[in-house]
Amino acid sequence: MTPPSAPYRYEAQAWRAGVVRVAGLDEAGRGPLAGPVVAAAVVIDPDRRIKRLADSKVLSPERRAELYDVILARAVGIGIGIVDHLTIDRINILQATRLAMLEALRELKVAPDLVITDYVALSGLACPQKNLVDGDARCATVAAASIIAKVTRDRIMLEVDKQFPEYGFARHKGYATADHLAALDKHGPCPLHRKSFISLWKQGELFLLTED
Repeated sequence: MTPPSAPYRYEAQAWRAGVVRVAGLDEAGRGPLAGPVVAAAVVIDPDRRIKRLADSKVLSPERRAELYDVILARAVGIGIGIVDHLTIDRINILQATRLAMLEALRELKVAPDLVITDYVALSGLACPQKNLVDGDARCATVAAASIIAKVTRDRIMLEVDKQFPEYGFARHKGYATADHLAALDKHGPCPLHRKSFISLWKQGELFLLTED
């Protein structure tokens, strides 16, 4: 079954009001035990709308890769922010997510007139923002950002798997799946694991999360 597409409702409202450069902003990797958190910002031309964008979590890896290429080819601007596991441990995952999002916005080649995020509020922006619950399912540009962030992070974790194949990062991308927890129990953490998250796991305060 084809997943429902995220609409251009919020973008269309902005475009009609003369707000042309709308940046969708989302992240991938808040929940994993290892690796970075990655954020992406995407600005889409109102006259070149990309069809069938959807929350990256409901798309197959093949479909995400296809849309990733389309977004790269057709978007007005794309920015990517990456914050590593060491920074996550130092400042916590929420602040690291905000840091990655701000970096993604700075990497945009066009200055946005409006930023729409998947719920996370940011401070210090030079333009208005709208923070939507389930924004990646409700807003096409946020869905586009979720796809860019997810594919970028997954590819990072595929490279990590080559360094530490015993953990199965290619399968679970660092999320707390049963086989990942079993590998941790057997081998202990590797240098790319988030120590703060591992501490929660050892204390029995970590629930299974396979994607976010």
